[in-house]
This record gives sequence, C-alpha cells and structure tokens, in this order.
Amino acid sequence: MIIQRVPFDHPDAVKLNDEVQLEYSRRYGDEGDLTYLDPDMFRPPRGLYLIAYDERDRPVATGGWRTQDENDEGYADGDAELKRMYVVPQARGRGLARHVLGLLEEDARAAGRLRMVLETGDQQPEAIALYTSSGYAPCAKFGYYRTHESSLCFAKPLTGQ
Repeated sequence: MIIQRVPFDHPDAVKLNDEVQLEYSRRYGDEGDLTYLDPDMFRPPRGLYLIAYDERDRPVATGGWRTQDENDEGYADGDAELKRMYVVPQARGRGLARHVLGLLEEDARAAGRLRMVLETGDQQPEAIALYTSSGYAPCAKFGYYRTHESSLCFAKPLTGQ
C-alpha cells in the first residue's frame, strides 16, 4: 500500500469523493454531505489530504483534515476536523482507514492542532466503531449538520500523546 499526499481536487480524490457521496446518499436517502469544502482547506500547514493506492496503483482509501477554530458552528480554537474518510468496499477490512487516521492525527498534531474532531452519522456503524476504538469520545455537536438528529460528533485530544 502506498499513501500519498494529494490536493483535494486531484482527479483520484474527486473520484473517491464522488463514491463516498453516493454511499452517503444510499445510507441517508439524501444528496450526500453538503458541507462546504474547498481544496485550499486541505493545503499544508492548515490541512492535509491523503489517498492510499493498492498494488495496482488504484485509489482505494482517502482521508483529510482541515483547520478549524472557534466559530458559530461550534468548533473550538485548535481543532483539526477530519473529513472524507473512505475506503472502497473491495479494500475494506485491511486496516486502511485506521492507518490513514493515524497519519492524519500525526500531521495535525505536528501542525499544532489540539484536538481532532469529526462528524459522522448514525447510519455508519463501521465509522463509529473505528473512531471509538481509536480513542474518540462523543462531544458537543458542531459543523453543518449540528442540528440534525442523525449527526454524531466525536473528538480526541492530540496533546499529551
């Protein structure tokens, strides 16, 4: 497995983002995640976007983080927000998401971020299991979906590790 830093608007990132949006749509019966994301949000040192490629150079997993600070959507100063964690169905069960998550946490910590936060939904039990087994705990809701009943928010301190 090769994991590369790529821009959020890289063609492979766009392809996998389209796939994850279809999955969100199937699970929630809507148009997918409408959170505004701009490629600049994932440019170091204010963020990072990763793609994992398999042995045949196919993109099979993604994930990124972006800087957040205190604002009217419920973020706190020093937050790094996890976005677009996704593994294609045929590559699941190999630990890719956990590996990408660890790399994103390391990078956000090195960038001086204080905690990693994420929003997922109640129809994503695999994501909930990954995050809770990786040290994330429920937290106050934040972000675009903070008022949606199906939204679940989690946080993990990046300091003191």
